[in-house]
Amino acid sequence: MAHNNNLSAEQSGFASGPTGYACIERYVRQLDSSPGVYRMLDDQARVLYVGKARNLKARVTSYSRPSNQHSARITRMIRETAAMMFLTTKTETEALLLEQNLIKQLKPKYNVLLRDDKSFPNILVSRQHDFPQIKKHRGAKSEKGDYYGPFASAGAVNRTINQLQKVFLLRNCSDATFESRTRPCLLYQIKRCSAPCVGYVSESEYGALVKDADRFLQGKTTAVQGQLAREMEGAAEAMEFERAAALRDRIRAMTQVQSAQGINPQGVAEADIVALHLQQGQACVQVFFVRANQNWGNRDYYPRVGDDVDAAEVMQAFLLQFYADKEPPRLVLTSHGVDDEDLVCDALAQKAGRRVDLAVPQRGEKADLVGHALRNARESLARKMSETATQAKLLRGLAEAFDLPEPPERIEVYDNSHIQGQFAVGAMIVAGRDGLEKNQYRKFNIRGEELTPGDDFGMMKEVLTRRFKRLLKEDPERQSGTWPDLLLIDGGAGQVSAVNEIMRELGVEDIPMIGVAKGIDRDAGKEEFHRTGQSVKALRHNDPVLYFVQRLRDEAHRFAIGTHRAKRSKAIGATPLDEIAGVGATRKRALLTHFGSAKAVSRANLSDLTAVDGISASLAQKIYDHFHEKG
Repeated sequence: MAHNNNLSAEQSGFASGPTGYACIERYVRQLDSSPGVYRMLDDQARVLYVGKARNLKARVTSYSRPSNQHSARITRMIRETAAMMFLTTKTETEALLLEQNLIKQLKPKYNVLLRDDKSFPNILVSRQHDFPQIKKHRGAKSEKGDYYGPFASAGAVNRTINQLQKVFLLRNCSDATFESRTRPCLLYQIKRCSAPCVGYVSESEYGALVKDADRFLQGKTTAVQGQLAREMEGAAEAMEFERAAALRDRIRAMTQVQSAQGINPQGVAEADIVALHLQQGQACVQVFFVRANQNWGNRDYYPRVGDDVDAAEVMQAFLLQFYADKEPPRLVLTSHGVDDEDLVCDALAQKAGRRVDLAVPQRGEKADLVGHALRNARESLARKMSETATQAKLLRGLAEAFDLPEPPERIEVYDNSHIQGQFAVGAMIVAGRDGLEKNQYRKFNIRGEELTPGDDFGMMKEVLTRRFKRLLKEDPERQSGTWPDLLLIDGGAGQVSAVNEIMRELGVEDIPMIGVAKGIDRDAGKEEFHRTGQSVKALRHNDPVLYFVQRLRDEAHRFAIGTHRAKRSKAIGATPLDEIAGVGATRKRALLTHFGSAKAVSRANLSDLTAVDGISASLAQKIYDHFHEKG
């Protein structure tokens, strides 16, 4: 969103003068009644709070008067304020959108903050081939085809695709695999694909299956089921019992899809259902996705809130941050209203390019949907609070076991994975008060060309150097919460010594570090723990802290191996054709189909290359030059 084009002025100030009410009073005289965004900063120039106002002068004035009845949270915020910054905008809606962008970017201490903001997967019926492929898709919708979603999780998509394959027998193999088949794969044998790759179904017959799948995903399930039932009856009357049995199985599979979705509202074609439960200064928001009258799953969120925020503030902040990079549906049903409903609707409509309605239903099917989501939010928060209490106890135990100054808020665990130095990757996982924070995981492709294959010390040095150089560049004052309080390294005394040297070179040796070694016989439960300048330590076999550290180490190992395998698989599937500009997936497929292999392409002459569909004379020359001018 190009807010900068609409900003008319920026006024800011920071001084070592008064703080609190007196500090805020100094700014009131500088302001007019324009709409805009204000930031409150502490004496270290850290942003405490970002807010928007229809009238900046009036809003800031309200903070400058001790007589106003502020909540305990706002009173603390005012007391810590040492400076303010302002951005004026043309409209209040622009201010609202800018406010949420700044909150997301700056993560102020006193704002409601959505911490988990992952993208959602869709089902894509790809249209780049005569026999369309059905597959899971995440990210930008750049590929030609029909997208259905969002689904709440990859698991929900996979289950739905699995059932749709049973019903509509659509392929999910890649185009390259499709072109290379000479006989049906296992999916045909288990009746989950119609084997278009080997001509077992015509293009028109397959197109009819695709059309039925589209209708089903658009919510026209009754029509599709009716058509299949009529075809089954016709096959039975014609004594084509095998075909009738196949159609019966497809009808059953379709019924399973619908039953697996649970609630399938009849009167709500497209909506997100957003329910909030607040308890003891914590919040859970449940979001259910309804598309084409079908429930496509739900996901829970735990935004950071204060102990005295109201539900309207949390709901408004959540909606604006949640839809900042997602397209909102036509209707959003919520458990609580928001303070600025017209503004929020206007902001969401700008994002969607069409009207978006907000509603808090009081009766009927819509109210039942919200009630169901609210019950889920209440139960999820109870489980989360129980898990958080256990996690806090483990973090306290970890601090006591290793003489840490306080329980760590953020633990980073590092591991490497490779095969004799090939396809080497480094991995970092993160754990904190809320357990594993998977949106904070990072992978590192090992780049060091001078490394000896299998040099684990060298790989770890590269990973940590890149990690902490970036932290030092982006957050040298360690204010953002992305700096670790503890490092866990997979290794013994040698690894710890090497890592300590790296940290000293970078000037961050103050961060505590523990090396986790396998110990005697390399058995789980006999781990030895190494710290710089201290003797080797072991924990009791049944100590919960030991189990906790083992889980963290194993999770880092799992993530590292998974990353390594993905890199290896990608490399194995690569060909020299990938290096040639202008040769995309379609032309690459055409070349491989025509010549049989990349090696045969490399040996082809110009006339042979130009004989391939889609390969022009200029591109043929480029391909030929690529293979004949090297070295």
